[in-house]
Amino acid sequence: ELAARPQNIETLQNAGVISLLRPLLLDVIPTIQQTAALALGRLANYNGDLAEAVVKGDILPQLVCSLSEQNRFYKKAAAFVLRAVGKHSPQLAQAIVQCGALEMLVICLEDFDPGVKEAASWALGYIARHNSELSQAVVDAGAVPLLVLCIQEPEIALKRIAASTLSDISKHSPELAQTVVDAGAIAHLAQMILNPDAKLKRQVLSALSQIAKHSVDLAELVVEAEIFPVVLTCLKDSDEYVKKNGATLIREIAKHTPELSQFIVNAGGVAAVIDCIGSCRGTVRLPGIMMLGYVAAHSENLSMAVIVSKGVSPLCACLIEEHEDHIKAAAAWALGQVGRHTPAHARAVAVANVLPTLLAIYMDTRSSEDLQMKTKKALKNILQKCTYLPALEPLLHDAPPNILKHIVGQFSKMLPHDSKARRLFVTTGGLKKVQEIKAEPGSLLQEYINTINNCYPEEVVSLQSKCHHPKL
Repeated sequence: ELAARPQNIETLQNAGVISLLRPLLLDVIPTIQQTAALALGRLANYNGDLAEAVVKGDILPQLVCSLSEQNRFYKKAAAFVLRAVGKHSPQLAQAIVQCGALEMLVICLEDFDPGVKEAASWALGYIARHNSELSQAVVDAGAVPLLVLCIQEPEIALKRIAASTLSDISKHSPELAQTVVDAGAIAHLAQMILNPDAKLKRQVLSALSQIAKHSVDLAELVVEAEIFPVVLTCLKDSDEYVKKNGATLIREIAKHTPELSQFIVNAGGVAAVIDCIGSCRGTVRLPGIMMLGYVAAHSENLSMAVIVSKGVSPLCACLIEEHEDHIKAAAAWALGQVGRHTPAHARAVAVANVLPTLLAIYMDTRSSEDLQMKTKKALKNILQKCTYLPALEPLLHDAPPNILKHIVGQFSKMLPHDSKARRLFVTTGGLKKVQEIKAEPGSLLQEYINTINNCYPEEVVSLQSKCHHPKL
């Protein structure tokens, strides 16, 4: 009871409680054994130092020994200690592996009692999540086929933990994900996408994402389990994490190939993700933003699908509404991918007033380095294709030299061939603004300015220069 309250932990630690609990694990009275194990679990759960003390106190071999023969209450308590120790660091999880606990935990996955299976699955997940070596050790102990059986059990809590553990195993490498696939996990996971339990759906979507992210082949196997269009319902779920994990799954599939992206477009996936971005705030938006960027990056047609589905305005809204720099950076990157293909794509982005927003974020001293880099790249991508001059002109007044050269460059390409645009450029003050630019002699920017000036009679240019120098 004392160990359940954080304020007591230090007092217990100073009193040397771990060495006092150890003999109680061998007590003849089962309830004392269980209570001692529970206390150790709570202590180890509290922080890494206490977990280390449990390892150094030589308690793990004792727990492992009794895992095979004790009653279900003790098994649950012992698995809880192993989980509490293993969660803190790869080193502590390795200590559990070295004392032979994995084999015992795998035996517990076959236990008659669902609570024991759940406790064992949970401990295995906490070990596997650290790195691929520990995950491989869990696989080698024979856990995966039994975990796939656990997700088919009727108990929701057991399904959740087993799906979470399969996700933790799959995330590290294509090979580990493949072992989960080979055990037949995908079909059973896919069937649970429509389960009414939100926490289970979170884990199921996460596990499928961790499988699909590694390669085209694995992503295709997930798609072949007919997750579309049912997975799109998750994007409307009332649970934020279900939304986020659903969008992550779609992103992990879309990123691989134009064909997979096209398949998602045909299933209504792009429109559904755009709705989802529009209806939520914060990090829940992030996977959807990235998914649209990946789709748009693949090809002109796929980028046009994002534009036609009215994806530009919600992405621009993310730039304005979000406070976190990494979310803004993702939105800037995605808009850059949408606008970089052709003048038509660039125009669709420009008319949504994206360019001044990107420029303002780029020039904001509070923006992180990564955000400045992403907005600069997005501006460059869009500007180099943008022939819609009304969207470019306001930028002439605010842009710094490294962005200005792309803007002036576009005018120097367009004005020689468009007499109406040349007239407008004078009346709106664009030509005057160009005369005010101080470019390095011989630079690309100066070349662009000369090209623009050469489109006009000399007296017009000198008149604009005079407007600029009132003393003349």
